[in-house]
Amino acid sequence: MIKRLAIAAGLAIGLSQAALAHAHLDHASPAVGSQVARAPQEVVIWFTRAIEPAFSSIEVQDAAGAAMQVGKATAGPERTELRVPLKPLPPGTYKVIWHVLSVDTHRTQGDFTFRVGP
Repeated sequence: MIKRLAIAAGLAIGLSQAALAHAHLDHASPAVGSQVARAPQEVVIWFTRAIEPAFSSIEVQDAAGAAMQVGKATAGPERTELRVPLKPLPPGTYKVIWHVLSVDTHRTQGDFTFRVGP
């Protein structure tokens, strides 16, 4: 019985450490779910761990699903942020879709929206 509990505890610790190895969204600009008066010129996302820029991306879509980013996303020097320049954005709601590969090879992805205008 004690041996089973020790194995279960070891597995739980190992799984929790693996989950910590993933790069998760820390914060973004524009902020997740925000409404901004002026259209941003870029979207920047900060992650909890360093990422591999060559295998990471950001796509920004308008309500019709059209891509609004210009070029590919690039990482900052510490590789915990990813940014992509945008086309001029008219008022509306935009969806940001991100995919990243952390430096320890764990993949994560997600999406959020922000709104431009009153």
